[in-house]
Amino acid sequence: MRIGVPREPHVDQALVATTPDTTAKLVKLGYDVVIENGAGERANYPDSQYQEAGATIVTAEQAWTADIVLTLDTPPQAYLDMMEKGATLITRMAPGTHPQTLDDLAVRNITGLAMDMVPRISRAQSMDVLSSMANLAGYRAVIEAASHFGRLFHGQVTAAGKVAPATVYVIGAGVAGLAAIGTANSLGAIVNATDVRAEVAEQIESMGATFVSIPAPAQESSDGYAKEMNVEQARIAHDLYTQQASLSDIVITTANIPGRKAPTLIDAQAVAGMKPGSVIVDLAAVNGGNCELTVPGQVITTDNGVTIIGYTDYAGRLPAQASQLFGQNIVNFFGLTTPEKDGQLHLDFNDVIVRQMTVTFDGKIMFPPPPVKVSAAPSTPAPPAQPNQATPEVAPAKLTKYLWLGLAAVIFGALIYVAPPGMTSHFMVFALACVVGFYVITSVTHSLHTPLMSVTNAISGIIVVGALTQIADEHIVVQILAFLAVVVASINIFGGFMVTDRMLKMFTRS
Repeated sequence: MRIGVPREPHVDQALVATTPDTTAKLVKLGYDVVIENGAGERANYPDSQYQEAGATIVTAEQAWTADIVLTLDTPPQAYLDMMEKGATLITRMAPGTHPQTLDDLAVRNITGLAMDMVPRISRAQSMDVLSSMANLAGYRAVIEAASHFGRLFHGQVTAAGKVAPATVYVIGAGVAGLAAIGTANSLGAIVNATDVRAEVAEQIESMGATFVSIPAPAQESSDGYAKEMNVEQARIAHDLYTQQASLSDIVITTANIPGRKAPTLIDAQAVAGMKPGSVIVDLAAVNGGNCELTVPGQVITTDNGVTIIGYTDYAGRLPAQASQLFGQNIVNFFGLTTPEKDGQLHLDFNDVIVRQMTVTFDGKIMFPPPPVKVSAAPSTPAPPAQPNQATPEVAPAKLTKYLWLGLAAVIFGALIYVAPPGMTSHFMVFALACVVGFYVITSVTHSLHTPLMSVTNAISGIIVVGALTQIADEHIVVQILAFLAVVVASINIFGGFMVTDRMLKMFTRS
């Protein structure tokens, strides 16, 4: 089958549905990929790179008449008229708020696959374009805030005086919110965050922010999103947002309800109580905005000096990376629906991912899809063990363990017996060191294993030096033990340095 990637018809769309990298992956799946001339120019992907990836550069008409057409957003009707009957359109559609799109596709017998309808289940995460774009949007929100804030994010203590760090307040700890928290924290700001789901507190704190809880939080729904608050919950949350906004230099709002207008979290009264020079970044501006004063697509400054950023294309301001992530989501979907890698799209409606994404098929509207519950099923508890009834697998394991311990004790006793009389005290010190070392090493957290390895290298070096002084001893047993000590300690030293070197290379910029 032929996949067509036309130039995006919307003039304000800088992204392209596939990059040279993802194009090569589609070709490996057996598809013929055609790219409209100049489709990737706005994302800094020239036609030559697509040709090197195995695609063919064609005209707009040839791209739109392909078997499968990839775009970022639903194209206007004039472009749908160019598509063949029975063709497939894969794009973001927002079918819940654009029912006319479904009618336009069904009447033209175009199969519609909505990339923004990927269910929130673990198996579908690699295809979730909403999360991919939200991640970039959260990062870009902090960058936009920094450019309009006009002051340092991190604090400083200089000879001229002390500069306090900026205070950032993030409302919503979804993908975009967590990305914003991480970026603001990396810039040195003091970050506070709130989410209507109390269970995300640990995620917020793991990103370096302080969780500010709502006294009456909402609950998570079965589709992975938070339920809408009732009147009392909304009032309590509103008071909290107003209080935190007055204390913050930057407020970033990320609350969105799929298929509905974004809820108002920061009203005009809350904006009036903010400090002059403060910044609000509204990531929900595309759906009306979380701030009452947000103007979608514009940056405004209120009478009290608060800047409100209402851009609707945060991810689009990083076109190269956004296109790559979107294209990889597309590739992952084709990997699911092209199991034989034969270049043929197979839509299995028994697969929950395919069914959720399919909005039109064979001239029929298939939206809304059946609901999908994303909560994990509780694990079945193991039946209680019957008294005086040994599990067949456990008894042999315990017996083997005791046999090894007994063998080690016999070998240790034999070494003490054949060793010179003056070495008895050394064996006792060795035994105590093994016991103490076991409990000390096993208590060290995994994050410290690499520096711990360097310490053991130093200890192994001492062992080598000590063994070398004993290797010329007149007793053959001492010579053998000294030689083994040199060999084993040397392996530990060189192996440890090799592993440490590989770990350090992970943090080296290429």
